[in-house]
Amino acid sequence: MPGSLADRREGRFPRRRRHFPAVFLIALAMALAVLGTPAFGTPTKAEARPAVHASVAADASLPCDLYAAGGTPCVTAHATTRALFAAYNGPLYQIQRNSDHTYRDIGVLAPGGYADAASQVSFCAGTSCTITKIYDQTTLHNDLPISWGGYWKGPGPNGSDVGADAMALPVTAAGHQVFGVKVNQGVGYRIDHAKGVATGSQPEGIYMVTSSNYTNQWCCFDYGSGENTHTDTGNATMNAIYWGNACWFGGCTGTGPWVEADLENGMFHTNTGSNKDPNNQGVHYPFVSAWLKNNGTTNFTLKYGNGASGGLTTTFSGPLPNGYSPMKVDSSVLLGTGGDNSVSGVGEFFEGAMTAGYPSDATENAVQAAITAAGYGTGAGGGGTTGAVHAVGASKCLDVPGASTTAGTQLQIWDCNGATNQTWTRTASNQLTVYSGSSQLCLDAYDKGTSPGTKVITWTCNGQSNQQWTFNSNGTITSALSGLCLDVTGAATANGTRVQLWTCNGQPNQKWSLS
Repeated sequence: MPGSLADRREGRFPRRRRHFPAVFLIALAMALAVLGTPAFGTPTKAEARPAVHASVAADASLPCDLYAAGGTPCVTAHATTRALFAAYNGPLYQIQRNSDHTYRDIGVLAPGGYADAASQVSFCAGTSCTITKIYDQTTLHNDLPISWGGYWKGPGPNGSDVGADAMALPVTAAGHQVFGVKVNQGVGYRIDHAKGVATGSQPEGIYMVTSSNYTNQWCCFDYGSGENTHTDTGNATMNAIYWGNACWFGGCTGTGPWVEADLENGMFHTNTGSNKDPNNQGVHYPFVSAWLKNNGTTNFTLKYGNGASGGLTTTFSGPLPNGYSPMKVDSSVLLGTGGDNSVSGVGEFFEGAMTAGYPSDATENAVQAAITAAGYGTGAGGGGTTGAVHAVGASKCLDVPGASTTAGTQLQIWDCNGATNQTWTRTASNQLTVYSGSSQLCLDAYDKGTSPGTKVITWTCNGQSNQQWTFNSNGTITSALSGLCLDVTGAATANGTRVQLWTCNGQPNQKWSLS
């Protein structure tokens, strides 16, 4: 990237590449509630939202209930998939139908429950829909509308950003169909002068659930605090989670993606910016929980977790970078862009929250358990699973070259674009099909090959074992005939890299997800 470190500020150039068991959660909530703050009442109207500084009922175990019980209540709670309070019964997000420009709020199926995705599907049938607002579930109402833009202009009217395609990210949660927010370049949401959020050097905690399926190295797929001016106002004026492949200070181990801290004028892996930890080469899960907490003066901490199972891993906990203490955080809350509206980052967002105060490790562990208990999964829910097959290590998609319908075409990876030649259906007979009707083809191990290097092609569906595939819990896809893994040749990441079968080795080029 041209220029000095000072020249690489957000305001001058876009940034460059490079269980806890349920019984325990109940016990924790009960114990903390005994120590805690007054209980809140159950909302009686659809728009009612639980009080921010209230404690929780003994059986409440959703993320913002647990934060409140730990003494660090949520000041934002954004999700398009589910409620983040056990008592929440209001809207999650708003969509606009593009055929007639009418709006609909998408709420939950029951208090504390999952999104009513069927309402969205019926409303958007025969047309497309845009997510125009993500509601804040706290009583502070820090709702996120589409951003008006900033120093870096978005692709919308008068330089504003645009909203996400409401139907672009179907997933499941506890078996329910729900939709995430797919942030393409130019998508951004933001509220300025948000109420109750940390400012100056006040402590703050943040988490979000995202994915390694869709990332890049550019600035900035963020969630957290930014500047009300939407421009770079200097070091330490932001405190946001960055998720992606950026290695802004050089010296990174691996290729990412990583959880980093966007503190303005840099995405920081550590207090020096760089990442030299051999154990932090990148995080590759279909659902990733990303964590940042900052006490404003002496410490910031970064963590990640598998959003489907297990606990948290701390990648850094230590002093703030030189020149960043004390913090000078502003009160804008953003999703999908940098503090100055840098709009080149991409990512996927399912849920997230910000807290008043510096959460304890115990509280974050409990919240992580509540995330894994949500049961996130890939696919559209109910019946067959259809979507893109993501090559996790390359952040690209399984692709039929040239959208060919000719049987025998060897498959490749390519930038994800949502086209029919990247849309696969996993059938009840464990086939992976592409296209439909008379053009339908199956993922096939060429000539019933069982040796490493066998080509993976499209072929007329015939029900044979070389067209049957097993999706494994470790992210691999194996041939039912040979047991070999679906593999991106040479662990390459370039568009056009061919796909083959190879001996399973646990490397990122053999990790896949269907969503």
